Amino acid sequence: MHHLTLAELNEGLRARRFSSVELTRHYLARIERLNPTLNALITVTGQQALAQAQRADELLAAGEATSALAGLPLIHKDIFCTDGVLTTCGSRMLSNFVAPYDATIVERLSQAGVVMLGKANMDEFAMGSSNETSYYGPVKNPWDLKKVPGGSSGGSAAAVAARLAPVATATDTGGSIRQPAALTGLTGLKPTYGRVSRYGMIAFASSLDQAGTLTFTAKDAAMVLRDMAGFDPRDSTSVDTPVPDYLATLDQPLGGLKIGLLKEFFEGLEASTAKLIRDALQVYERMGAKLIEVSLPNLPLSVPTYYVVAPAECSSNLSRFDGVRFGHRCENPKDLLDMYKRSRGEGFGAEVKRRIMTGTYVLSAGYYDAYYLRAQKVRRLITDDFARAFAQVDVLMGPTSPTPAFDIGAKVDDPITMYLNDIYTIGANLAGLPALSIPCGMVANGETNLPVGLQIIGPHFAEAKLLNVAHGYQKETAWHRAIPKDYE
Repeated sequence: MHHLTLAELNEGLRARRFSSVELTRHYLARIERLNPTLNALITVTGQQALAQAQRADELLAAGEATSALAGLPLIHKDIFCTDGVLTTCGSRMLSNFVAPYDATIVERLSQAGVVMLGKANMDEFAMGSSNETSYYGPVKNPWDLKKVPGGSSGGSAAAVAARLAPVATATDTGGSIRQPAALTGLTGLKPTYGRVSRYGMIAFASSLDQAGTLTFTAKDAAMVLRDMAGFDPRDSTSVDTPVPDYLATLDQPLGGLKIGLLKEFFEGLEASTAKLIRDALQVYERMGAKLIEVSLPNLPLSVPTYYVVAPAECSSNLSRFDGVRFGHRCENPKDLLDMYKRSRGEGFGAEVKRRIMTGTYVLSAGYYDAYYLRAQKVRRLITDDFARAFAQVDVLMGPTSPTPAFDIGAKVDDPITMYLNDIYTIGANLAGLPALSIPCGMVANGETNLPVGLQIIGPHFAEAKLLNVAHGYQKETAWHRAIPKDYE
């Protein structure tokens, strides 16, 4: 059953070829057997999952299931609050925090009848590009256990790639859905900023964070986004605009599609990765698409811009973790100041401390104008570059990551090199644009192969077009069907 896509599992459930309880037991057994090696999940909610599956079977039998997701298993990234379930954000700071409510997307997917198998490991407070900053240890890439799965949604990506679940939720602040998708051979969708509610998603950088999905196919992503998306009055950044039926437009022909090739994305790209990207573009040309080279001259400034804006917002958001109301508290504090200092010192890891300090510095008196304000102006220039590009083309394409998955430990001592892994993904976050990554080939890696991802970026609220473009490619290729050999 774990070879089936979400759409195929839905068909099997509706045809009663298997039940949701059988499906849930199958995935829980795989988690029990494979997760100790991968370290992809922090919490497994087996009893709750079986109860939800039983309820889904009853609704399906009575013909009362209103969503195509009813009875299908899912893993939530451990950044989403889940009522009565440990919600850690991959940090010691929240290692004892049991959320008292559900995040909006958890609530909506639960109402759709989804079965939650557990909570996925992640970089601490979503800060990282390799899933090595988690308090619970690094996550392994199923394609090669010596490699990282990408971050910060590496646990979600590894779990889906290893077929521990057919779908996982994830978040993307600077590429944390798309980069793990590329490194593990998945379809990773980051919707437009404001399309999916951030209520109950523990904040890293509030103007950049967006919830999305990691699935096998674009069709699967369309199924999940249809139930996740929509206006939420509890989120002041949620946009009140209708949610289309993403499945209805999946099969539209791609003849006449204008694809913008981002010139800046191909500069300095590894030759093997560049070849696979160009091979994918040729598939689109055969389907009738037209390739047009475009330039975003300010895009190379996206990394330094992001690493001013994001740390500034994180330093503000993480000030709430002080040992007073919830989370980790140091033992026997001498006074209030001692409690603050030691609770935060013990609760946060090195990367989180680095970003808090950077953010506090750029927001401080005398430096705000020189750093934060200037970064916001550059952000506007990057957004304008994208707008000019979309006046010429329908979508933009290029690589998702400059390299395939790299070795665990290879970049942990060099933060700048680690940050540059997000060089192709950050621009879409700064501009609030929807983007996705789909697998487009493999590069040799000793006795194994490693996936490479093609990134597709669209105008605001163009998720339906992105999913249509990705689905068209996946009908012509089979890279999305590849499974790591030890997880078949």
